[in-house]
Amino acid sequence: MLLENKKECELINRLPRVKGQLRANVDLSKLTWFRVGGPAEVMFWPYDFDDLSYLLKERPQDIPITIIGTGSNIIVRDGGVPGIVVRLNRTFNHISINNRIIKVGSGVSNLTLANFARDHNVTGLEFLYGIPGTIGGAIFMNAGCYGSEIKDVVKEIEVVNSQGNVSKLSSSEIEFGYRQSKLPDGLVVLGAELQVSSSNIILISKKMDLIRKERETSQPMKKATGGSTFTNPQGKKAWKLIHEAGCRGMSIGGASVSEKHCNFLINRGSASALDLENLGEEIRKRVFENSGIKLSWEIKRIGIGFNS
Repeated sequence: MLLENKKECELINRLPRVKGQLRANVDLSKLTWFRVGGPAEVMFWPYDFDDLSYLLKERPQDIPITIIGTGSNIIVRDGGVPGIVVRLNRTFNHISINNRIIKVGSGVSNLTLANFARDHNVTGLEFLYGIPGTIGGAIFMNAGCYGSEIKDVVKEIEVVNSQGNVSKLSSSEIEFGYRQSKLPDGLVVLGAELQVSSSNIILISKKMDLIRKERETSQPMKKATGGSTFTNPQGKKAWKLIHEAGCRGMSIGGASVSEKHCNFLINRGSASALDLENLGEEIRKRVFENSGIKLSWEIKRIGIGFNS
């Protein structure tokens, strides 16, 4: 438990009246792919865009905000997440296309968007078929694989800041880098306009089939994992550095390094968030000792530990 019930109720009582759902002490382990972590102090499912903007604007500004999508690339620490955790729901799941511009809500899954583009005979988004999570998260981290990145297709995005103010940012203003953007943590991506190109559904489907087969062959698809753990250092492959450091199959508590792809951590069923984080840090230590290279976390770690 992150906080006592009395304190949980006090936090909700400090929040503005909203149309969406507010709940205290929500178990985040049930909402993440790793299936670990403590509760959200307060969880908010906004009714619509205006509802989210209103809460951000009217809440006491000392209350922190954390945004999660499908929970695919995060480790929620065992002490839980203080403040308000926002889960973007179906209101943020719109997709439309006009003249090779796709307008998409930030809650749309990357898989859904890739399938939508294929079905409308447009190319440029096939790589998203191989990336878990939502388009909002993909933009924040400049998600990419198989030689493509989200920055290649983003025309502009719509965002709301921590004060509830909505604005639009062009691709150049986002300042994309390798597996990152310069978007501040307090910013919420509401949606995006993506520039795509015309193609043939057969050719697009072939690309997506190749990505699917590659993932099934090389990644632990049916395990409790969170995708790639570390970013690739310039000119290097993280998995190769991890393998060369002797970390393939290594374990701490209920967490282990995948035998199939050693840049993936796995919850074998009894792992805590601390197990996963300690395992990741041990990998970083051994890789540095072996190669002199410091691996950077790609998975986002949120919340507080019991010893924090």
